[in-house]
Amino acid sequence: MDMINVKINGIAVSVPKGSTILEAARAAGVEIPTLCFMKEKNEIGACRICVVEANEGRGFRIVTACVYPVTEGMEVRTNSEKIQKARKTTLELILSTHDKKCLSCARSTNCELQKLCRDYGVDEGAFEGFKPTYEIDYSAPHLVRDNNKCILCRRCVAACQEQYVGVIGANDRGIDTQIGQAFNLPLDDVPCISCGQCTVVCPTGALTEKDDTDKIWAALADPEKTVIVQTAPSIRATLGECFGMEIGTNVEGKMVAALRRLGFDKVFDTDFAADLTIVEEANELVERIKNGGTLPMITSCSPGWVKFCEMYYPDMIAHLSSCKSPQQMAGAVIKTYWAEKNGVDPKNIVSVSVMPCTAKKFEIGRDDQSAAGVPDVDIAITTRELGRMIDRAGLNFTALPDEEFDNPLGEDTGAAVIFGATGGVMEAALRTANDWLTGKDNTDVDFTAVRGTQGLKEATVNIAGSDIKVAVASGAAAAKCVMDQLKAGNPKGWTFIEIMGCPGGCVNGGGQPIQTQTVRDTVDLKAVRAKALYDQDAAMAIRKSHESPVVKTLYSEWYDGFGGHKAHHDLHTSYVARKKFPKL
Repeated sequence: MDMINVKINGIAVSVPKGSTILEAARAAGVEIPTLCFMKEKNEIGACRICVVEANEGRGFRIVTACVYPVTEGMEVRTNSEKIQKARKTTLELILSTHDKKCLSCARSTNCELQKLCRDYGVDEGAFEGFKPTYEIDYSAPHLVRDNNKCILCRRCVAACQEQYVGVIGANDRGIDTQIGQAFNLPLDDVPCISCGQCTVVCPTGALTEKDDTDKIWAALADPEKTVIVQTAPSIRATLGECFGMEIGTNVEGKMVAALRRLGFDKVFDTDFAADLTIVEEANELVERIKNGGTLPMITSCSPGWVKFCEMYYPDMIAHLSSCKSPQQMAGAVIKTYWAEKNGVDPKNIVSVSVMPCTAKKFEIGRDDQSAAGVPDVDIAITTRELGRMIDRAGLNFTALPDEEFDNPLGEDTGAAVIFGATGGVMEAALRTANDWLTGKDNTDVDFTAVRGTQGLKEATVNIAGSDIKVAVASGAAAAKCVMDQLKAGNPKGWTFIEIMGCPGGCVNGGGQPIQTQTVRDTVDLKAVRAKALYDQDAAMAIRKSHESPVVKTLYSEWYDGFGGHKAHHDLHTSYVARKKFPKL
């Protein structure tokens, strides 16, 4: 590999040919600030915050570090007086059209613009003049778009394009430029899949999840309501980041303790329903194989993916498993089985879920999600919203003791835990299929071929003497690749496919804790967070969904066997072809 020798603030560093100044600086241990840059996704040099002085033998001149390539012998100054003044002026110009209501902003203290303004000592009133104003878009169930706080960095546009859907972009020109939808339609009237990937890359409060925490506070204060919370598998691997803990720290015990102190009547684990999902999906797959049903069967755990299929591949809906997602299955069991066992009217239960996914806010409002005649889940909040609730309650999260989930709906298996990582659902399903089809209690349960963070994985697994071809896709762009192959006649011969709407799966969901773009560029969040789940799985005594004590109890006490009518009524759903532009 050809190497280039440069100096960053007098520090000699050697980097591969083709590297940018930004990459060379990072190699030298120097972080150059950015606002628009996203590695390999949004390298446009638009914000001008990353400017530096570079000397290639003709004297120092100002260039943008994120896109300017290094040359042999180049000298770079990243923090000269001229550069600091240039960055400060740029920040003051950005603020001249920015809605500076920081105290009431969900991103306050975790805003990249706010931090840079503080670091450079900006005068927020340095430039006064025309300030465009925009109506806030509340139309979608999962997020709020406030262009008054947008800095036109276009990170959200890049994230949406990476997800293939590309429903947002720059409208108008000059001072009137704004990020929005085609024809300035509301977000709910375009084919957005509610994944929320735009929210995790936005450097300001221009894009935030729709906050539903006040609904929970009201329910907790109502003595007539029994308020029950469930937490998704990935939350334990990410919640700690909201409180400064190391990325990938498993905080399951502290999370349970915090939820109890917030006042929830019961704290359950969505993992029990993940186990239930595997059993139902496995049964459905066997039925399809035996009875000539639509194959390959595709998982339906991810509401972002399901919505993508309904909008972009409506003619392929039959491939979707009819199983509800673990969130909805848990809600259904809580309002049927648990409610009857405990003598609680389902109408008086407020079912709350803590999810890594903004699309879960959309999912709870779907049709055919009401096993007890009322919504399976009433309120879905993100990891970030739970973090804000814990802060609001004054809980010292890192000092909380470890506590366990309430039983019986707090018991799970290792197979359920790994649902939060791409490939986890497939691996859990293969563990059960391997036992069922071989008639053995197999001890080798690690199907590592379906692990990893890449967008599309394929594997051939031999079970009971038969080769089963499977695929795992994460992110809508990878989902498109899979669906296009199915439309072409399934040339790979897949039998079972797992698809997640977010790249890397739930650990990288649109509702997960915000990390700065510098962290996102330099740390593989998907892999580090997923490791926490795989580590927990490896340490658990029970690692197969069909061996879950909760699953066994439910089928013996409540449901009329696998594939029975009652289980199908409570745990399965239906889908609908959706118009991409419903009001056009």
